[in-house]
Amino acid sequence: MDSHGQDGRRVVWAVVGSGIGPLLLAATPTGLVGVVFHATEEVRDKALARLASRWGAEPVEAPGSPLLAEAARQLEEYFAGARRAFGLPLDWSLVSGFNREVLRELATGVPYGSVVGYGDLAGRVGQPGAAQAVGTAMGANPLPVVVPCHRVVESDGGIGGFGGGLETKRKLLALEGVLPEPLF
Repeated sequence: MDSHGQDGRRVVWAVVGSGIGPLLLAATPTGLVGVVFHATEEVRDKALARLASRWGAEPVEAPGSPLLAEAARQLEEYFAGARRAFGLPLDWSLVSGFNREVLRELATGVPYGSVVGYGDLAGRVGQPGAAQAVGTAMGANPLPVVVPCHRVVESDGGIGGFGGGLETKRKLLALEGVLPEPLF
């Protein structure tokens, strides 16, 4: 317990604007634990209910939390084209096993402005035949944008899927110079 009687697993959250719409950011004392796309009231409420179920306590809205404020600042810089890598502590507790291994490799091994194929990423973690499992890991990524699952594409040049929607993936890849900016 901390000095406020909390168990140290309290989750704080805030919704911030971004170049791809509102994002819900959630953090624990360990680090950023969640980023949720299209954070309308309905999406926000569902995401907060999932976090409450996972932690056994209601997440607390705290936009002034130092970690959330820093995450918001770094995301703002990213969307302004002034940041190429995030320097935030991450709480990996929402993923485990193969998914965690793949996401950690993605976070550290696929830099801004580059892409990797699903199969190539599987090979990087020692599972060369696990391209579909990598796709599943991308779909389970609790930290999109910060852990850049938008940088994972099909080996034949296709864009692949994306939990935030293909238009969002295209915008992120265009921001990083991988795809041309949309004409309209």
